[in-house]
Formats: sequence, C-alpha cells, structure tokens
Amino acid sequence: MAPLIRRRLLLAVVLLSGLPRPAHPFTELESDQVARFQEYLRIRTAHPSPDYAGAAAFLLPYAASLGLRTATLHFTPCRTKPLLLLTWPGSDPSLPSVLLNSHIDSVPAEAERWSHPPFAAHRDPATGRVYARGAQDDKCLPVQYLEAIRGLRAAGFAPARTVHISLVPDEEIGGVDGFEKFAQSEEFRALNVGFMLDEGQASPTDVFRVFYADRLVWRLIVKAAGAPGHGSRMFDGAAVDNLMDCLEAVAGFREAQFGMVKAGERGPGEVVSVNPVYMKAGIPSPTGFVMNMQPSEAEVGFDLRLPPTADIEQIKRRLKEEWAPAHKNLTYELIRKGPVTDVAGRPIFTATDESNPWWSVFEQAITSAGGKLSKPEILSSTTDSRFVRQLGIPALGFSPMSNTPILLHDNNEFLEDKVFLRGIKVYEHVIRALSSFKA
Repeated sequence: MAPLIRRRLLLAVVLLSGLPRPAHPFTELESDQVARFQEYLRIRTAHPSPDYAGAAAFLLPYAASLGLRTATLHFTPCRTKPLLLLTWPGSDPSLPSVLLNSHIDSVPAEAERWSHPPFAAHRDPATGRVYARGAQDDKCLPVQYLEAIRGLRAAGFAPARTVHISLVPDEEIGGVDGFEKFAQSEEFRALNVGFMLDEGQASPTDVFRVFYADRLVWRLIVKAAGAPGHGSRMFDGAAVDNLMDCLEAVAGFREAQFGMVKAGERGPGEVVSVNPVYMKAGIPSPTGFVMNMQPSEAEVGFDLRLPPTADIEQIKRRLKEEWAPAHKNLTYELIRKGPVTDVAGRPIFTATDESNPWWSVFEQAITSAGGKLSKPEILSSTTDSRFVRQLGIPALGFSPMSNTPILLHDNNEFLEDKVFLRGIKVYEHVIRALSSFKA
C-alpha cells in the first residue's frame, strides 16, 4: 500500500475514534418512552418548592391515556400537596391489591457542580446517560410502571388483582404530609393492599438489589455547658472541651460500626450509624467569632440510624454512661422520627423466605425477566415503605437499575437509557406475576 494511502487511512481511523459511539438502535416506542422519562424529569419537583401541580398535570393525563382510573387525594388543608392514585382494576376485587409506590419530590441540586443542568434531562448521545435530579431517586419509577402497563395491555393481559400506583409528595422531607397521612386514611384502607413495591437503589454490579426493611430514624442533640474563660486559659470543664469528649466517644463507636461494613462483615443497613451533621459553638462577632473567649455553651447534632432489630435501650445506656454523661455537664435529647415497631409490636421488616408467599412470586418474576437478585438488604436510609410495613403489610424496596453507580442525592445523577428501558420489561414480568397471584 502506498505511503500516502496508509497515512490517509490512519488519519481516518484517528478522526473516527474521536466520534461518539453510535446510539443504541431503539424502536419508536422505546424512543418515546425515553422522551417521556425526560419530560417528567424536566418538571422541577425539587425542594424547597416542588412543582406538584406540574407533575400532576403530566402524570394524570398520561395514566388516563392508558385506561387507568385516576384520583387526586389531599391530606393537608392547603391542598398544595396532591397524592395521585392510579388504578388498574382487577378481575377479582375480593383479592387484596398490589400497590406500586413512588414519590414525586426530589432533593435540591447544586447546579454549578453539575456537568449538565440538573433539570434539563440532558441525554448524552455517546453514553445514553440521562442526567437529571431525580433520574434514580425516583422519577424513573412512575414512567416504568406506566410503560409496563402499556406493554401488558398491548399483549392482552388482564390482572386478577387490582393494581394501584401511588405517587406521593414530601418523601424527601419525612413523608409527614404524604404517605404517613395516606397510610392512616380511610382511602388507604379501602384499597385493601396485600403487597407493596417501593423504591430501592441502583446496583453497581449485574444483579438487582432488593430491600426488606429500612433503618429506624432518630435524631440526637447533645448540649454542653461549662465555665467561660479567656481564650488563652487551659482549664477543665470548658463547654467545647466537654463537647469534644462526647464527639470522641461517639467517633470510637462509629469507627467500630463502620469497620464491620468495610470488612464485609455487615451491610451498610445492618449497623448503627451515628453521624455528626451540625455543630454550634462560639461567640459571634461582626467579622466572624470572638477568638479570645471560650464560650459557656456548645451543641452538636447527630443523624442516628438503627437496624429494625437493634435495641434502642442499649443506645440510651451508652448515651448516659459514655457519650453524654451528666458529670461532664452534658445533656441530650433523643428524638424518634417515624415508627419503630409494627401494629403488633414486632420489628418492622418484611420476610424474604417461604413464610412470605409474595417473596417467592417476586423472586420468580425477576428470574423470568432474565435478572438476578442479590442477598436481600436493609436499606441504610428510609423510604415510605416503613409506613406500610408498620401496618403489617409486606413491602419490598426495588429499583431495576443494574450496572449503575449509586447517585441518589449526588451531583450528576444519571440513569442510562438502556437501563431505564430494561426496567420497563422487568416491571412487565413483576406486575404480571404479582397481579396474577391467586393464593
């Protein structure tokens, strides 16, 4: 081959290698499904001012176009936090229903730290990644639920059990005006829910993760008092010094718990986490803080999470004896956030063995979809599932996102288009199986 031709071929290879790889060849339906996902992501449902009205205006006609019944419920006097209920009636209304849940709201995003605007739902043609706040947590789910129902209806499938989809507000700020009130309502009791699926988390490997419990949420505030003094003095009993003793004691406990996770002995949801989230101390000045005075008060707040079977009494004893002993002028407030036992006084979790027939149905549906499940986990954070499990109703956390980094609440949150589309097919199998279950 002539040198000139070789050089031209080499140049062509170099130029082509710099181009984006060809996009995955999607069908027209798949392209429409990704576009609907992007459309939903562009609705700004992030706190502190989630656009619930905009989300409802998108979701309700969308569901109605698939032949689903739609209802809007309100559990607050202001009526600015709608809870959307979508229903696919089953052929046997005597059977307990299946509930698919998702929250509409999302956490804020620091736009300046993102590579793409967090509410633009930009799709990278080279990777198929759709970047947006809520892409994983969890605005993918309603679109996947609805598109799975579209596929099932097109195939002529009719459910035996009624399938409900609840789209709820305020999950990211505790769910007090969302699912918590819904779970306590007559409207919820009328649904006769037998089983619920809620959000899970992405999996960096090729298996799907599934969660049978959430950790219990507590808040711990420790306050220190001490004699004030000149900034140069070294004396016992200063407030900040007392507070540092508390922080060191907590840090030792935290290190031991975290060490078990790092060693692979326990999962992140199987240990007690106690993380400092704020500190208050010092005497303010016009330019910051007074640097030559030791304050008489100091305070630290902790986010405390416990597995559902953990003994809070042990934590209370540790608080009294080690973390915040009174002889060091330390006082504390331990605040429970949400339920800690179910209606029968049992730990709040869903069985993942033969004692729970729903588990077998779900597990088989994942297998039929060509997927694999990892060992069931306790979610390290919390979801709305806890309000349903508290009622004694089995609930699992599941989001079909494999080979995907975990980016909940992170910058540059994304979900790859082909992962999103595979999730629709997975939900077709899951909804078919759960709604056909006759036992």
